Amino acid sequence: MKLLLTLSLAALLAGPTFAQSPSPFPSPSPSVTPPEIGPARGTLVIVGGGLKSESILKRFLDLAGGPEASLVLIPTAGESDDLSDYAGDLRDLADAGARHVKLIHTRDRKVADSEAFVAPLREARGVWFPGGRHWRLADAYLGTRTQAALRDVLARGGVIGGTSAGATILGSFMVRGDTKGNTIMVGDHVEGLAFLKNVAIDQHLLKRNRQFDLIPVIESHPELLGIGLDEDTAIVVRGDRFDVMGSGYVAIYDHTRRIDSGGQFYLLAPGDRYDLKTREAERPQPRGVPMERVVKEPWTK
Repeated sequence: MKLLLTLSLAALLAGPTFAQSPSPFPSPSPSVTPPEIGPARGTLVIVGGGLKSESILKRFLDLAGGPEASLVLIPTAGESDDLSDYAGDLRDLADAGARHVKLIHTRDRKVADSEAFVAPLREARGVWFPGGRHWRLADAYLGTRTQAALRDVLARGGVIGGTSAGATILGSFMVRGDTKGNTIMVGDHVEGLAFLKNVAIDQHLLKRNRQFDLIPVIESHPELLGIGLDEDTAIVVRGDRFDVMGSGYVAIYDHTRRIDSGGQFYLLAPGDRYDLKTREAERPQPRGVPMERVVKEPWTK
C-alpha cells in the first residue's frame, strides 16, 4: 500500500501563522576539528521515552530557532497509518511553543525516495521522531532521499530529535530492532540512521529494568559505545560532545572503561557532560572534573 501522507499543525490545532525568522545558526569555523562520532553541524536531542519534562521539547524548539521555526514530525515508528492518531505528538510540540509543524509519513520506500515527499524537509529547521518500533523507520527511510534530506537538516545547522524508538534510530547500530519483538537485542534490523557513528542507543532504561541489556551487545561488539537513556531524560549532542538533561540518568557502556569495583557501566546525571571522541565524562564544577570511580581499564570476563 502506497502512502504519501502530510499534515500540518494548523490542521489539528487552530492558531495564527507567522513569518519565518532568519536562521539563528552560525556558520561553522574552518579551524574546528571535524567531529568523528556526532554530526559535523547541527544538534541531536535524544530522549529515552516517557517524555514529561516540557523543558526538553523547549530545548529542541530553541535549537531549531524558536516558535517560528519550520518543524517536521515523522511518526512512522508508530503502528497506525491514520494521521489523526498522532495528534497528541503534534499537541506536545504546540504546547512547547511550536507554531509551524508538518507531519509526513509513508511505509513505501519509493514514496520516501521522491522529491515530493521530502519537500517539507528541505525547509525544516527541526525534525522530531516519536516512539513506536524503530525497524519501521529503517524499512521506510534507510537509503532514500528522506535519509539524505535528514542529513541536510543537520548540515545547515538544524536539529533532529526523537524519543524511545525515535532515539534508537539515530544511532548507527540498532538494538531491539527485531520484528518479532523488542526484547531481542540484536535482531533482523541493526542499521540505524547513523547520526551518531559506532553508537548503540537503548531507551526506557531504568523504568523497564533494561540496565544490563546492553552489556552482551558491547561484549560482542566492543568497538561500539552503548548509551542507555532512562525515561524523561535526554542527551543533547553537538559535534562529539553531549550534555544530559531531564529527570533521570544516562548509562555509558564502554568496553575500555569500567567502575573500580568491576561494574561494566556507569551513570551520568542531569548536567553531566560527555565527550564521545575521548570517551571521557565529567561532572560540572568550577572546572570540569573526571567522573568518580570510572577507571580506564577494559572489561574482563
